[in-house]
Amino acid sequence: KSGALTGVPISGSVFSDHGLLTTIAYKLGRDKPVCYALEGSVAIAGAVVRWLRDNLGIVKTSQEVEKLAAEAGTSYGCYFVPAFSGLYAPYWEPSARGIICGLTQFTNKNHIAFAALEAVCFQTREILDAMNKDCGIPLSQLQVDGGMTNNKVLMQLQSDILCIPVVKPSMPETTALGAAMAAGAAEGVGIWSLNPGDLTAVTCERFEPQINPEESEYRYARWKKAVMKSMGWETSEAPSNGKLNIIADQILLISQLS
Repeated sequence: KSGALTGVPISGSVFSDHGLLTTIAYKLGRDKPVCYALEGSVAIAGAVVRWLRDNLGIVKTSQEVEKLAAEAGTSYGCYFVPAFSGLYAPYWEPSARGIICGLTQFTNKNHIAFAALEAVCFQTREILDAMNKDCGIPLSQLQVDGGMTNNKVLMQLQSDILCIPVVKPSMPETTALGAAMAAGAAEGVGIWSLNPGDLTAVTCERFEPQINPEESEYRYARWKKAVMKSMGWETSEAPSNGKLNIIADQILLISQLS
């Protein structure tokens, strides 16, 4: 309505009522229809594994996280909300910050590694729950791709938390493959056909839920509780007399020690 783009039409689809983004998915050809999509943006997913490696130093390689999580087999009631820069979809809460809660004297790095992988799965479930509410079409299975899908513990956790199968293709870099297919099928190129009948079958690995839905719902409810505790952490208000209070505490401590 104002500024450099005044009067420029903005293309888009219907708005999400549950905290998602709407985006153009693809338009394969000048005279083809535009297909739109619902998109759920998560700030920290795979980066939480790098954080365990680079910031905490509990592993030397990202692959070790899977080994630690497998050894634990549970988070032992530990929940990790990696809201390092706030929460994205479906909350859009910039005041949130990362927390690890539910710690006991028995919690170790294996449990934290397991909780970190669970955090990725819980965030995915929140996105899919929002999509189901927006489109009214419950997902019967989740097709996944990307480097993290090589983590079998993560894939099984994702299926358990969603209570639906997770399907992983043998060639996980689907984004790059899709870009190559679209380029090859472009008008004037035509070296690749996107007709379903011309495409070869994709070899996949399938992960089925292995826990009962009641346990999944319980763990998801605890995750939601942890998310609520992460919100409102960062405020724009400066602490009143914060420095004076610290000095007073130090004086009191010195007097007690002497």
